[in-house]
Amino acid sequence: MNNNKLLATGIVGTVIAALCCFTPVLVILLGAVGLSAIIGYLDIVLLPALAIFIGITVYAVWRKSKAQTT
Repeated sequence: MNNNKLLATGIVGTVIAALCCFTPVLVILLGAVGLSAIIGYLDIVLLPALAIFIGITVYAVWRKSKAQTT
């Protein structure tokens, strides 16, 4: 996977996970379709996903800067 694709994946994943963590997007959607019972478990999935995508973004930026200096 090249650096630009990795960076794009990290940024898009971070934005989506952040929107679902900090705004009630999933709460409204899950409530609308009748799956509001799983709202209590969202933090178990979303916070680690946010951390992983932030890690991917940091790794891609580090890899891109390393490639530019070499």
